[in-house]
Amino acid sequence: MKWIKATALMLFSMFALQVAAQQQKYVMVIHGGAGTILKKNMTPEKEAAYIAGLTQALKAGYAKIKAGKSSLDAVEATIHVLENDPHFNAGKGAVFTHDGRNELDAAIMEGKTLKAGAVAGVTTIKNPISAARAVMEKSEHVMMIGTGAEQFAREAGLEIVDPKYFWTQERWDGLQKAIKADSAKAVLDHGSKKSELLGIKNHDYKFGTVGCVALDQEGNLAAGTSTGGMTNKKYGRVGDAPIIGSGTYCNNETAGISCTGWGEFYIRNVVAKTISDLMEYKSLSVSEASKIVLDKVGKMGGDGGLIALDKKGNIAMPFNTEGMYRGAVTADGKIEVLIYK
Repeated sequence: MKWIKATALMLFSMFALQVAAQQQKYVMVIHGGAGTILKKNMTPEKEAAYIAGLTQALKAGYAKIKAGKSSLDAVEATIHVLENDPHFNAGKGAVFTHDGRNELDAAIMEGKTLKAGAVAGVTTIKNPISAARAVMEKSEHVMMIGTGAEQFAREAGLEIVDPKYFWTQERWDGLQKAIKADSAKAVLDHGSKKSELLGIKNHDYKFGTVGCVALDQEGNLAAGTSTGGMTNKKYGRVGDAPIIGSGTYCNNETAGISCTGWGEFYIRNVVAKTISDLMEYKSLSVSEASKIVLDKVGKMGGDGGLIALDKKGNIAMPFNTEGMYRGAVTADGKIEVLIYK
């Protein structure tokens, strides 16, 4: 009899935990990039720095939500922290192009109205996510690029910096390593069809794009993504991050999504919007829809991950790489931060 009671108690406890997990409401989820992130290659100091950066970002966004601010305010505040942290490939930590420049992209979208803003290929805007929001709120457009976007940001009163602000030793060293690998691969591919493709020949195995999705007290979702792109990129290449529907999308009726990974595959699969569509037209959960679309990316040869948050506070953080910097915070302020599989 005691054994039966003990078993029954254990099963009840497991059921209670499962129900509690299902009822857990998240108000924000973030990512700091996905890629070949292995614990054996991470120093304790760098691991601590990444965890601290993600935690600080979550706290900044959660403070906005707790104060009754909009999900847009929460997303912007969160991404500001990550853009100002040189450990992430956005803002201050942006990677270098083949020509030794830092070209930044960002997008933001609100779920209530489906309004969106984006900038691409900017080099002097300290916080590109704010420029994306300005495009959404202070212009009739969705995307601006290059010097035009910079002029608009300046007139909108955003902080403009010398391009030297974005220079970091670690990213510069990364460029030199990528150029060397690119040259070596070009020699190996000589005479093959691959050598006819101009641009990137090496694969960037560490993506540091940052993103955030937030759910405010009014029940409105917002999503944002910011990136320095791909190391050693050429010819003004732009990835998925600033493209609404590919790397960033948000709809109150479904979910907010921010992606990180090999942009070309995310663009071709229209990843973020497809997740929303599967939820809207197939009635799939945010986790089911996210898995289906990311699996498709993987089958095509692409890798990376994404974060998604639906209107009920359910999250998904799938990735098909060795790791993804990620974190979330619940409605009651509990913070979770993860790096590895």
